[in-house]
Amino acid sequence: MGARRAPPPGNCGDGRLMPRPLPLSTNSGSSCFQGHASPTPLPIHTPSRPVPGQKPRWIGSYARWLAASPMEVPRDSRQLPPHASGTPVLSVVDMHTGGEPLRIVLAGWPEVGGPTVLAKRRYVREHLDPLRRRLMLEPRGHRDMYGALLVRSELPDAHAGVLFLHNEGYSSMCGHGVLALGRFALDYGLVPPPPPSVREAQVRLHCPCGLVTAFVECEGGRSRGPVRFHSVPAFALATDLVVHVPGKGDVVVDIGYGGAFYAFVNAERFGLDVCSSKTRDLVDAATAVTEAVKAQVKIHHPESEELAFLYGTILTDGKDALSAEPTANICVFADAQVDRSPTGSGVTARIALQYHKGLIQLNQTRTFKSSATGSLFTGKPVKETKCGEFKAVVVEVSGQAYYTGTASFIIEEEDPLKNGFLLK
Repeated sequence: MGARRAPPPGNCGDGRLMPRPLPLSTNSGSSCFQGHASPTPLPIHTPSRPVPGQKPRWIGSYARWLAASPMEVPRDSRQLPPHASGTPVLSVVDMHTGGEPLRIVLAGWPEVGGPTVLAKRRYVREHLDPLRRRLMLEPRGHRDMYGALLVRSELPDAHAGVLFLHNEGYSSMCGHGVLALGRFALDYGLVPPPPPSVREAQVRLHCPCGLVTAFVECEGGRSRGPVRFHSVPAFALATDLVVHVPGKGDVVVDIGYGGAFYAFVNAERFGLDVCSSKTRDLVDAATAVTEAVKAQVKIHHPESEELAFLYGTILTDGKDALSAEPTANICVFADAQVDRSPTGSGVTARIALQYHKGLIQLNQTRTFKSSATGSLFTGKPVKETKCGEFKAVVVEVSGQAYYTGTASFIIEEEDPLKNGFLLK
């Protein structure tokens, strides 16, 4: 079923009230709507009947011709098409932040086992990966689709745990996802609205990398305006590190952590411009760096080896010195997936590197621009801290997320492509 505009929380879109879900800490199951009425599609618009006796006219537009014909869409066509019995119907809300999609699972995902969020991440990877493929890959998604699955957290302070999905697997952090989930959690009743006099709600999300707090501008209990979040401790793992990139020679990279590890390289090193070069050329260069770093550098995280992996490479315009002008970058992660936004966890890691080099001070703000879409995030270091043996900072990242629709996805058992495919 194609995506439709999301009905407002508390309303199914056809006049019936939809109970608000309870917070995940008291809800059974891993779906945020498990045990509650799931959102239903919006009512089908029925075209007006033509004047009796008037002959339908083909006027060059199928939609206008259909409206002039006597055919009506049956009201029960809102029911799902034929699908395999016993298989989950996956209901989602789609959003985007700075152009980067986020597909949030509402219902249909089975219970996720595991005592911790990291254990749940392992469980989904080992036992439920076909569901990720169905939602992220074609024909229901595309190679650059991104998703979020809300689960229960073992942390008493968390409103929810979250697992992030992409074309290759499961990430440890997603900044654009946190910005979108901040709005979603407030609008869909996962967190209580603040008192009327309070214009910002807090949403505490337990990501695989740790607890991240989002601050959601709101009015009348509903989200409005941008969202900001405070990151997990971010740090510089290595600076001015030389790696040999086949076909490119020796390349100097920085490696920073912002909930996920990234390699950072000035695109000019490859004769490229992040804002004007072809995306394919940027992807090829970034992918080559990622493969070289993975082969030559051992990534270490002081708290968990499950977080010790290079997520991707971010090519920058090289403008790291503090300036009022935006600095542009493009992030290529997972299986050559391109982030349309400035990359929230990448902004976090880049701020941590700049702070480590003395290029930015606490509470100084930088603006970051996606070279793919021109969308903007802001970032600033707000607090010094530690992460194991590393000096670290908490980074505040701000951006704007938007709703784009809802959908319900099914499979037919005889479909040979039911679990998705990825073009390379």
